[in-house]
Amino acid sequence: MTAPARTRTATPQDRRLEALAEAALRFREQVPTIEAWGRRLAGVLRGGGRLLACGNGGSAAEAQHLTAELVGRFEDERRPLSAIPLHGDTSSVTAIGNDYGHASVFARQVQAHGRPGDVLVCLSTSGRSPNVIAAARAARHLGITAWAITGPGPNALAGACDDAVTVDAAATSTVQEIHLAAIHLLCGVIDDALGVTP
Repeated sequence: MTAPARTRTATPQDRRLEALAEAALRFREQVPTIEAWGRRLAGVLRGGGRLLACGNGGSAAEAQHLTAELVGRFEDERRPLSAIPLHGDTSSVTAIGNDYGHASVFARQVQAHGRPGDVLVCLSTSGRSPNVIAAARAARHLGITAWAITGPGPNALAGACDDAVTVDAAATSTVQEIHLAAIHLLCGVIDDALGVTP
């Protein structure tokens, strides 16, 4: 006689993966916005424009991941595209923070590097980061399109930007994981719009 199969007790890791899967399924509603952004950004970059990206902590890492995919490549070979992570220049970040305050570290760089028609991508899991909100406001004042990728909405950053995608998830880690997926979706659309082929 065969022993009955044991039921595996769900672990915290199982629950984390389930939360991620559920958040990813909910995020599908945001995909049309990502697709529109990718087509628009492809046109900006094709025409010699620039992407700026900013965020704090894990969101800074996501911002830099996005710019690296564009300056380097995503999945297939193409020309390098102009993209700058605003936290990446540590001398500027620390000088601006020291002289003007932490809330200005991204906005001042937007004023320095951005041109009308460029795009700024603002990442924040909370949607409440003062320095990212200030960057979005500076961008819009200069005629630069500002897009937010945030956690649950509505939030102040989403309201400060021209458009936003929000992630409906309780845990910051889950929000960040979906942000990475959003970045990869965006890069895929950009490459498709630029006619990049394997």
